[in-house]
Amino acid sequence: MEKVIERIDYVNGCPECGGHLLNIEETGEIVCSQCGLVISERSIDVSHDGRRAFDTSEKSQRERTGSPITNLVPDISLTTVIDRKNIENPDLKRAAKWDTRISWQKRNMLIATTELKRIAGNLQLPEYLKNEAIRLYKTAFAKKLLRGRSIHGMIAACIYYVCRTNRIPRTLQEILDETTVKPKDVKRCYRALIKELKLNLPPVDPIILLPKYVSKLGLDLETEALTRKILELFKSNIQSSGKDPKGIVAGTLYYVCKMKGKEITQKEISDLIGVTEVTLRSRYKEILNKSKFFLK
Repeated sequence: MEKVIERIDYVNGCPECGGHLLNIEETGEIVCSQCGLVISERSIDVSHDGRRAFDTSEKSQRERTGSPITNLVPDISLTTVIDRKNIENPDLKRAAKWDTRISWQKRNMLIATTELKRIAGNLQLPEYLKNEAIRLYKTAFAKKLLRGRSIHGMIAACIYYVCRTNRIPRTLQEILDETTVKPKDVKRCYRALIKELKLNLPPVDPIILLPKYVSKLGLDLETEALTRKILELFKSNIQSSGKDPKGIVAGTLYYVCKMKGKEITQKEISDLIGVTEVTLRSRYKEILNKSKFFLK
């Protein structure tokens, strides 16, 4: 790799011969172009911060000041730690001792962020979703919604809400499988979020759940396309409000598989999607009665 050399003109030039100076960025040295005298070495390059800037104002705002601030760090890494070595003042010793004790607010946020990172990592959720979830949790914490409720249950409820608002194909059961909290506790926290914070609850679109289940069942693209078409017509011709979207997907998949002659049983579909066979048959019968809307 070629060394990047920049020509630098000082007022007096080289202190030995008065020649021009060269800045070798790769090694961080400033040397004379005539006599080879090393004026400076191991200098730090502060002209580049690794991010793009298109004008002078953007470049001035992008100074290198350490790691970026994120909501996923409980104290934003700005805490002060008192060195307990060689302290002679008894008052300062007492202050250092109490400084090592974490407050209950920080302990709460530490537990919440750790649980959030664990669940989000297992479910492979994107970074922006984790930031939205922790912001929602902090809002709930500020509104004192954690009183009488579990930290793990509230963080699971926050993750489920942001998944629904961002149309991420993750069901409540998938989140419950990743936490040790009882399902009724998570649902209670979820209802408290919606009611106390007055959040808008978007409906779950069954279509966003379809690709995941089609892939797990090993079905082809033609089956997925036909199932998607029927689901779109199902939403417009059958009142699906109040019905589990997973049941709608299960009934539609079974309808298409039976129409295509694929050997997939009701039990296989219901066990994979997480619904009962009774729910699957109920949605299947509804689609069968409305089949005139699907096949034209």
